[in-house]
Amino acid sequence: MKQNEAETDRESLYLEVSSVDGAVSLPLHSSIVLFLLSYTECSSFHIYLVTDQGDILPCLSGLVPGGLSVSEVRRDELPGLVKKCRLPAALEPDVCFCRAGLAVVLRHIIQSACQLMPGRRDVASLLGFKNTCLKACAEVSQWTRLCELDIPSAVEEHLRNPEDQMCRLPAAILNLEKRLGEPVKVHNDDKIRRQKLHQQKKSDSQLKGPSTAKKDQLNESHPGVELSAALAKLSADAVPSPSTRESSDIRKVKSTDLPELEHVFAEGLYFTLTDAVLLPCIHQYLISIQKHTPSTLSHLPLLLRWYQRVQELPSVLKAAKDCGMALFSLSSVNLCPPKPEAPRSSGAEQEGPKLKQEPFIGGPRPTLTKLQEKGIDAVYTAHPCPSWTVDWESLPAAVNPTEGKMSDARAVRKQQQLNNLLAMVTELAHPGHTVVDFCSGGGHVGIVLAHTLPKCQVLLIENKEESLVRARDRSAQLGLTNIGFIQTNLDYFTGNFNIGSSPRYFLSYGNSKQRVKRIL
Repeated sequence: MKQNEAETDRESLYLEVSSVDGAVSLPLHSSIVLFLLSYTECSSFHIYLVTDQGDILPCLSGLVPGGLSVSEVRRDELPGLVKKCRLPAALEPDVCFCRAGLAVVLRHIIQSACQLMPGRRDVASLLGFKNTCLKACAEVSQWTRLCELDIPSAVEEHLRNPEDQMCRLPAAILNLEKRLGEPVKVHNDDKIRRQKLHQQKKSDSQLKGPSTAKKDQLNESHPGVELSAALAKLSADAVPSPSTRESSDIRKVKSTDLPELEHVFAEGLYFTLTDAVLLPCIHQYLISIQKHTPSTLSHLPLLLRWYQRVQELPSVLKAAKDCGMALFSLSSVNLCPPKPEAPRSSGAEQEGPKLKQEPFIGGPRPTLTKLQEKGIDAVYTAHPCPSWTVDWESLPAAVNPTEGKMSDARAVRKQQQLNNLLAMVTELAHPGHTVVDFCSGGGHVGIVLAHTLPKCQVLLIENKEESLVRARDRSAQLGLTNIGFIQTNLDYFTGNFNIGSSPRYFLSYGNSKQRVKRIL
């Protein structure tokens, strides 16, 4: 573990350090980030361990991979953008672009590693099919919510009070066990399922006649199609197998009659970022369960099989060793016979059937109706600035919404929208104020505000990286120095602001951690 001064040309990565009664430890989110850094062998970051006490590096020896450049920093010394976010957070060298939140930071680490090592197939495959693994925010993606919020929170709660949760399995753990038992759906699964059917028929013909011991030996010598596909994906030296046409009897089988694929890893056949997130969490949970209530392990057969399977990957074993994770073999687990009833689960997982949500119907009238149902009456008044408009012709080209890759007709509507928002914000804003553009997208609102209000600090917050990078490029053309960019979900933004606005949200004005919330 190197204790170097951070280089100005390297990106900074800030990780939380916990301290309870003087004992220093790493929260699960920090452990997950360090595990991924070791797995990807990514060395393009300078790591800052954020703490309220000094000289913590010796206490964390063995938990931080040795090849990383590491320093400690006090919380009150954090850069401005990082202070406004929950950790982990990554800050680019120009200190105006910050990425915050577990899923966002992990995906950025993988992308950075792929730029440094284009030949690492195992690293690139972590992002999954079409590079979408954990890309959607937790409100949209059940996997992101499970990995980023539910599982880490449930495990940390269990570790705080392991004795209080005897014979109880957290809802998040039960949810994961359930998902591991669901049929796998992957791209081009019809081909793989036909290969599995072919292998099953071939195995059936070989198993006719031999003794039971011989059958077991044959089964062990023929790994499943799922495992073969998974290992081929991870191999950097793997070459595409020659395409062979199945026999006619296999081709004639309907897709609905083909055998289902089983999980090899968490989301399906392939080792992805989801597995890298879950392993440090599940490892800690299984150690605690094995110590306090080993009988409950018998209710998690699929999770235990997954835990054993990830240990078959050499890169996982190396990364785990670097991070002080002593992975244990299931042969050492004393599984007690399962009880007739399923274990009670903690929390509010005993939910009844969920009510079907009606799809949202947009437009002003349905919106006003929903507002009135919540006791909010719409009051119509004259436009506060009826003669005020933005002179788009006098502004730099990069300010105009047409630079945001949209049609002319939509750009005109966007200009009208910006006229109204800018009129309201300029009336409220004063020099030194912080203005936040929530869900900023390509920066149509935020860039105009930053250009028009040079004495205010404008922050653009957006979860979609492509849009925020486009906004940064546009602001760079203008030479704006009063603008910052944070790629994160809204829940990870914790900073104070004076004015918050967004085309999708109501404008808010106030102090101290006010949030813009969707009323509908």
